[in-house]
Amino acid sequence: MQLVGRHSSLYTRMPLMFADELAVPLEFVPVPDMTRTDVASYAGNPALKLPILKLQGAELYGALNICRAIAENSTSQKLIVWPEMLADTLSRNAQEMVWHAMTAQVTVVMGTVVNHLPAEDGFFAKTRAGLAGALGWLDARVGQCLSALPPRGLSVFEVSLFCLVEHLAFRPSVALDEYPALRAFAGAYGARDCARRTVYRFD
Repeated sequence: MQLVGRHSSLYTRMPLMFADELAVPLEFVPVPDMTRTDVASYAGNPALKLPILKLQGAELYGALNICRAIAENSTSQKLIVWPEMLADTLSRNAQEMVWHAMTAQVTVVMGTVVNHLPAEDGFFAKTRAGLAGALGWLDARVGQCLSALPPRGLSVFEVSLFCLVEHLAFRPSVALDEYPALRAFAGAYGARDCARRTVYRFD
């Protein structure tokens, strides 16, 4: 199994954490330049997005799909809570807020940091406002959301939320000062071995 991505990518970190937690070995292949627009630079992904998993002569696209494939290739007996297992409105909304915030974070970083577009542009202003709104919603409810999760060894919600909060500290787009509950969650979850062994860094 070969994972194509970047150690600085919040979407890449999700499968890296799953692989570490579930003891699935991965060969890592970094994408050196995210400004490239050729499909070959993204292991054949026509959407030009990360990560990509090369497995048995095929390419699998998307962090969640790759996490599923990693779990399928693991002998671990850990209970995993997938998004479709979230059975209440709070939990479903919480995962949606995380997905939205992840997309917004990548949009702001790619636009204003990587490509040096004007941060005051109305598009990025709205994106940051939506990101802040999602983070505020999550900060006010993260305790309830964690309590609502069924018994588990691993959950997509916790991994994705952790990757998001850590990435906001790694590549700041909005200040985390206003979200103490999210910072506390990330601090606690960051004690896990899979978190400590997948710290963000530039390839």
